[in-house]
Amino acid sequence: MSATGNASPTGAADAVGNSVVVTGLGFVSSIGNDRATVTASLRALRHGLEPYPPFEDPRTPVKLTGTIKGFDTTSFDPEDWTWPADYKIKRDVLRGLPPHGLYAYCAVQQALADARLTPAEISNPRAGMFTASAGSVSMLHHNMTRMFASGVMRCSPMGVVNSVVGTLSFNLVAAFKILGASCGFASACASSGHALGYARDEIALGRQDRMLVVGGEDGNLEAILPFAGMRALSPSADPALASCPFDRRRSGFVGTGGAAVLVLENEALARARGADIYARFRSWGQASDGYSPAISHPEGQGLSASMTHCLAAGAAAPADVDYINAHATSTPIGDRSEILAIKRVFGDAPRTAVSSTKGLTGHGLSMASVLEAAICCLALRDQFIPGNAHLREPDPDAAGLALPTLTRDAPADSPLRLALSNSSGFGGANVSLLFERA
Repeated sequence: MSATGNASPTGAADAVGNSVVVTGLGFVSSIGNDRATVTASLRALRHGLEPYPPFEDPRTPVKLTGTIKGFDTTSFDPEDWTWPADYKIKRDVLRGLPPHGLYAYCAVQQALADARLTPAEISNPRAGMFTASAGSVSMLHHNMTRMFASGVMRCSPMGVVNSVVGTLSFNLVAAFKILGASCGFASACASSGHALGYARDEIALGRQDRMLVVGGEDGNLEAILPFAGMRALSPSADPALASCPFDRRRSGFVGTGGAAVLVLENEALARARGADIYARFRSWGQASDGYSPAISHPEGQGLSASMTHCLAAGAAAPADVDYINAHATSTPIGDRSEILAIKRVFGDAPRTAVSSTKGLTGHGLSMASVLEAAICCLALRDQFIPGNAHLREPDPDAAGLALPTLTRDAPADSPLRLALSNSSGFGGANVSLLFERA
């Protein structure tokens, strides 16, 4: 289904053709490297933010990142990297990967096992992969420095494919022998939201039977620290204060890296093979601000249009949505813009619960959309609403919004049925994704 098509209220086969479901999830994140750990962190509001040694320089104004546990990708030689023993990676695959490529490779393996898909089921012309990342700034800097210092012929022959935007697609499509649709998306913090939306369309339009959607970021010094020059990062060294979306005292975001993966499938085929279904991917929408290359529209114009398009495509009313996973990164301008956008679409005092899980995870940039879409799928399957971590004093503009401070289970007589996930990127790119309890 396209972002502006019509859908049946049930989310079954619609005017375009096929219903799309989520059958597998993969996580390498600051709050856990598997579904069970991520779920436990969300329920306990256990964050993954820690002091980051490369930020210890007193001239560096930020101190924290959302760290990835169990992996070490600090070396520029992939053969020096370490990762959990459960994952096996061939040397010829490893040598072309950036740091987030390692995270993504492991998350893909995890998602495929979760979906119980065989190699043949993903390596055929009816199965594709869309990816999202900003490339690897650290690898690009290392490769360019070496080229100028030692000459181009001393550079790694994999120096292009392990660094430039598109590196995830180059490596993962080859490693997993993808024969269907493939593409890399780069729209900043909306990147993996666009990847998800267009992947859904591939299935709904009958072009593909299943799609892997992968988002990843290095999350290291070179990937995060430049945002300090934009005054976008929190200077707080206290993890309980640094990432506090919607709080009046918020001072910027905390960066993170990792990878997250969703497996999307044609619902009829998924049910025929007996797949476990997390949620139905009911619809999506997008719109642009047309305002600034770097900051959100102050009234949330593009994001409100994105949500409106998404709900119309899914034949859903605002009152039907039970939970919104907000993009809110903990920046003063961005959070306020989203508050106003939500109120424009949902009213000044909607019943819909709103939370930003970036208070726990940090902001994953290109991977944020797919990580938060996965969180929505967990919430729908396990019937809980993630709380707003570190929210002590809500922004006065948020008055009237339901901002739970604790994670809570959905009442048995009022289950979660629809969850909306928002993402906004540089240039005013906005994506909204609507998931339905299956």
